Amino acid sequence: MIEFEVSSHGAELQSLRRAGREYLWQGDPAYWGRRAPILFPSVGRPFEDTVRFGGKAFTMKQHGFARDAEFVPSERGLRMTGEHPNYPYQFDLYANYVAQGDALHCRWSVVSRQEAPMFFQIGAHPAFLLPDYKADDPVHGYFLLLDATGKEVRPMVTTQVVHGVGSRAFLPEPRQIESRIPITAGTFLSDALLIENGQVASVALLDKSGSRVLTVHCPQAQAYGLWAPVKPGCPFVCIEPWCGIADRDGFKGDFSEKDFVHRLGAGEEYLFEYVIEL
Repeated sequence: MIEFEVSSHGAELQSLRRAGREYLWQGDPAYWGRRAPILFPSVGRPFEDTVRFGGKAFTMKQHGFARDAEFVPSERGLRMTGEHPNYPYQFDLYANYVAQGDALHCRWSVVSRQEAPMFFQIGAHPAFLLPDYKADDPVHGYFLLLDATGKEVRPMVTTQVVHGVGSRAFLPEPRQIESRIPITAGTFLSDALLIENGQVASVALLDKSGSRVLTVHCPQAQAYGLWAPVKPGCPFVCIEPWCGIADRDGFKGDFSEKDFVHRLGAGEEYLFEYVIEL
């Protein structure tokens, strides 16, 4: 049976253990000070840190503001109520974490509390420790990409991150990548690897010998981001299922026109769920 801990700050997962072993990155700020933040109401960094609603421009930080908000207990789990100067919608965001056997179900619900349509993106950003990490090893492990049936898949990559994490641009030619991706010191030299358009339903983290460590399942994900900071000795990687994605380079349209955006009518609810299987 697994054990886990969650903070009220950002409703962020803090620990994920089985048989005394920690699987979750512990947030050393020398590399990356977070562990598994909720990305809401935007995923990625909006172009020039700006979003537009109905002709009005607002500042929006990378990955939105939920990860820095305080959540409070409620009958439906940890709850954040939408009152934010840079987001003109009224909403509730609920976060629930449920352990079932060797899997942790992470369930986040967005509920509209207004009459006019509401637009948002949502995603996850969990970071996992690389087993038996040694900085000098040529390969630290592997990502294994799977479809909804559990079969290996070789997806097409169509965009890449540009301007740091400020936006993304289309590649001159789409490229097909292998289903098994080595994790090396050079894997993320061009920043995160973006796999879009629902091509991947699950991503397994394998150790250096090719044995499975854990799997992140999210069949509803419209995109996956794979990332780690390019810093010597970084002992973790992130496997990020998203229902949303960073802006296209140069995008200055309305938030409702963003790629992979979601709409809720009055009183409607959207459930985002991903599962970490150990």
